[in-house]
Amino acid sequence: MSAAEHEHGAVRETPDRYGAFPRLTPEQLEELTRHGERRRTAEGEVLYREGRPIREFLAILSGTVEILHDQGGPDERTVAVHGPGRFLGELGLLEGQAAFDTAVMRQAGEILAVPVERQRTLVGRDPVLGDLILRAYLGRRYLLIGIGAGFRILGSCYSPDTLRLREFAARNRLPHRWVDLEKDKEAEALLRRFAIRPEETPVVLWKGDRVLRNPSNAELARIIGLPAPAPSSDAGRCDVLVVGAGPAGLAASVYGASDGLTTVTVDAVATGGQAATSSRIENYLGFPSGISGGELIERAVLQAHKFGARLMVPAQVNGLTPQDDEYAVTFTDGSRARAGAVVLASGVWYRRLEVPGLDRLEGVSVYYAATVHEASLCQADPVAVVGGGNSAGQAALFLANHASRVHLLVRGGDLHADMSRYLVDQVEQHPKIEVLLHTEVRGVRGEEKLESLTVEDNTSGARRELQAAALFVFIGARPHTEWLRGVLALDEKGFVLTGADAQALADASVWASLGRDPMLLETTLPGVFAAGDVRSGSVKRVASATGEGAMAIRLVHEHREGRGNRVVTGSEEHQPDPGNGPGNGPGNGPGNGAGNSLKRRGTRGQETAARLARPGRGSG
Repeated sequence: MSAAEHEHGAVRETPDRYGAFPRLTPEQLEELTRHGERRRTAEGEVLYREGRPIREFLAILSGTVEILHDQGGPDERTVAVHGPGRFLGELGLLEGQAAFDTAVMRQAGEILAVPVERQRTLVGRDPVLGDLILRAYLGRRYLLIGIGAGFRILGSCYSPDTLRLREFAARNRLPHRWVDLEKDKEAEALLRRFAIRPEETPVVLWKGDRVLRNPSNAELARIIGLPAPAPSSDAGRCDVLVVGAGPAGLAASVYGASDGLTTVTVDAVATGGQAATSSRIENYLGFPSGISGGELIERAVLQAHKFGARLMVPAQVNGLTPQDDEYAVTFTDGSRARAGAVVLASGVWYRRLEVPGLDRLEGVSVYYAATVHEASLCQADPVAVVGGGNSAGQAALFLANHASRVHLLVRGGDLHADMSRYLVDQVEQHPKIEVLLHTEVRGVRGEEKLESLTVEDNTSGARRELQAAALFVFIGARPHTEWLRGVLALDEKGFVLTGADAQALADASVWASLGRDPMLLETTLPGVFAAGDVRSGSVKRVASATGEGAMAIRLVHEHREGRGNRVVTGSEEHQPDPGNGPGNGPGNGPGNGAGNSLKRRGTRGQETAARLARPGRGSG
């Protein structure tokens, strides 16, 4: 990001080279003025400070504002300088997080201050203004990540807790910088400055002087301002609890909250799931130029907040118990919640590559996601990507913008087998990507970090060394369902059975008392639904997961109304369906259709059709 330049005593405005610093039109400023107040400012006045929440949306009417990282500290530097017409803040403003930088008036002037809640309402009504602000804030967040702003994680590359904290920060798209205790020269100086013993690491350094010694993910989240639950708190009762905040979970959150259901969504690590790690999704409906997974998820999170859904991250569920026609849900930190219905949307983890010695390099040179964070660690070096699906193709294209060369290692003999045609074309035509078919990793070399791979041609058995400073693995996934074993029915791979497949293993007496069978996305437990990648037979696509999340809420309504997929009599068949006519209450949102359209008829055929779709293509 451009630093401030001083010419003849004046501060020069940072040019908008990345689309992150747009200027509001006079008409937009006039509209904002009606919702806020004009305020005179003095030179040197601090508008907001690093580490503290921002309560107002600020636009500059006159004067100049300088954005500083680590103000007053040894690492102080200018991030940007803004003049009249520009606005301040970044993504954390919309999501209630603490500021990652400090804003100081460099030339006295006047600002427009709009309370954040009013600004959110206005943005919801004005899509042009909303899109302008959101895109700018997303751009600023990624620029902050790129320059290493935010908090610092000081720890050894060999420490599992260091890896945990780094992964949590990266998955939540939080600006931070890792200082490796083993190799970075500044590590020793930081240890002395803050009187930290090496055995106390990893530590998080926040606001220049605050030290968190090996904090849990929840402790770090609360400091930053993420919506983490308080220790041993009781989340109370909600109409629907959504477990998992990927595309399926966020869709359920949006549709549940917009239908008037009290909706709580929890995730063990971060919002977005695997989709958030996709550098670009080009075949998602409605985005002809493509959209990054991070931007898609941030938009969904803001939409869920808009309708009143409550998101809690990190919050890991470890128990689900039927209780008086509802469900008691317990969390690993001892907190509890009660829900009328549950939507399981916990997604999947990428599978580990079974290669001797690979585990000691995980988090250092071996990764299971390709985001800005991982890419920044391997610039100008050759890297390897393992996998033949869409996730692997997207990662290879993204990494080709950073690495000197990308080796795409595919076990099979045809790139078209599991990868979308548009991605195959881009991968094959990219000058920095080399596709190696019939190729598998057999060994790794490197003590502290990856230096090279031993790869084998699985048709001839020939082996060779391949130079690579990092390895990115996308070889399929396993579901997050260990905690559900013995609670409800899973298939042989651990995915949740629903609909007709669940009926075969369900307690017949439970369903007989309800007078119905499990609905399309319903599990062996009445009122517990599964959506997205965690569901057995689902199509592993972002769009499919989003659709299933929305559909699950429609089925929640049917469960609450006691209708479900009852076998109806001839007279009932022609009765109007209350709640589905124009304006008649919950479930009449876009895409919900009319009538009880998800009855038992055709369920088996629909699920069979889903199975025939080709799975495993990743997050496109």
